[in-house]
Amino acid sequence: MGLITSVAAAACPDYLQGEYRKLHSNEKITLCQLVENKTVLVVNTASHCGFTSQFKGLEALYQTYKDKGLVVVGFASDDFNQEDKDEEKAAGICFLNFGVTFTMLAPTHVCGDEANNLFQYLNREAGTPKWNFNKYLLGKDGKVIQHFGSMTGPDSDKLKKAIELELSR
Repeated sequence: MGLITSVAAAACPDYLQGEYRKLHSNEKITLCQLVENKTVLVVNTASHCGFTSQFKGLEALYQTYKDKGLVVVGFASDDFNQEDKDEEKAAGICFLNFGVTFTMLAPTHVCGDEANNLFQYLNREAGTPKWNFNKYLLGKDGKVIQHFGSMTGPDSDKLKKAIELELSR
């Protein structure tokens, strides 16, 4: 089993390596394990933003495509001063108000020099988020397929078609 884990870790890109804490939890996840051989939608989120209602649509996307291999990962961030300072309240907004079951991670930076490793990669390859609820579609190899801005909602045909195309590969 150790050899398999080592091979999987070696195949995992550097920017996906590392542990992240789940929102309002002590539980940590390893991104490489979560996204291994999956199509991934990465979203920078905030609990007090005009786009916060997109949580509902993101959850719907997750429910529609999770059995086909889609993983949705929300990165809570206060880089645009829209995240609740109280992590418990932020979690309540995600989990209670919008019924989020996809992986939500504790607040982290998504912009600038302090951005986490994944967002440093995304910023270089696809562009830095200009606001909350940017969506980055990653292929099964972990590479960026497409970047969608805040104005592209989770129910967008353009986003759904990109997800479906990647899932069919």
